[in-house]
Amino acid sequence: MTTPVSSIRNLGPAFEASCTAAGITSAEMLREMGADVAYARLLCNGTKPHFIGYYVLVMALQGRPWNDCKGAEKAALRVKFDALKSSSSDPAQTEFERMMNLIGVRSG
Repeated sequence: MTTPVSSIRNLGPAFEASCTAAGITSAEMLREMGADVAYARLLCNGTKPHFIGYYVLVMALQGRPWNDCKGAEKAALRVKFDALKSSSSDPAQTEFERMMNLIGVRSG
């Protein structure tokens, strides 16, 4: 049995629709992927990057309120978000290259 993405605290129907469009079809799949891989997939599927959306996802997967992210933790998430954004939304980069970057395989 699968549960909807919107069953996760802080994630509503609009986020679930974006996930579905990106092939993330259940809360279980989203949890297994983790926030970084899932958000990168959303970006590759055309979701516009937005830092608040990213950290809401991170907090949701940790079972925390969306606004619980503060201080040094928020700053560290911003660094991760910027890296995801730059590696996942470069139109000159192929889908294969983006996925290899997501799993940590880099040339050079």
